[in-house]
Amino acid sequence: MKKRGFGAGRWNGFGGKVHDGEDATTCAVRELEEEAGITPLNLVERGFLHFDYEEGSSAPDERLEVRLFAASAFRGTPQESEEMRPQWFSLDTIPYDAMWPDDIHWLPYILQGASVQGQFVFGEQDVIIHHTLHVY
Repeated sequence: MKKRGFGAGRWNGFGGKVHDGEDATTCAVRELEEEAGITPLNLVERGFLHFDYEEGSSAPDERLEVRLFAASAFRGTPQESEEMRPQWFSLDTIPYDAMWPDDIHWLPYILQGASVQGQFVFGEQDVIIHHTLHVY
């Protein structure tokens, strides 16, 4: 559960902005350690998504590029941080209705081991106006 900032109040993946001097993979590991107190042991990049937001949406005015990673093992015990409250869900109880509306389109593929590339355009009240998704 995202507790503050963009996306607060929604179940959301861990992540954040890449810092100077780090690549996307290093960023993903750092963010997971900061937000949940765990270190992924077998991190694999699974694609990327572009997000565009029209006037009236709840997002920043800039285009967001999100790199997707998955890991099936980790070291440590998940812990709540100032930004996130982690919780496990079984595959049949993922709370898509309390997540970003795009998640239901791409997350099932990631959970099945596939990779994705896509674009989502959001309008007012975070309604998806248009999207494309390629699964590989």
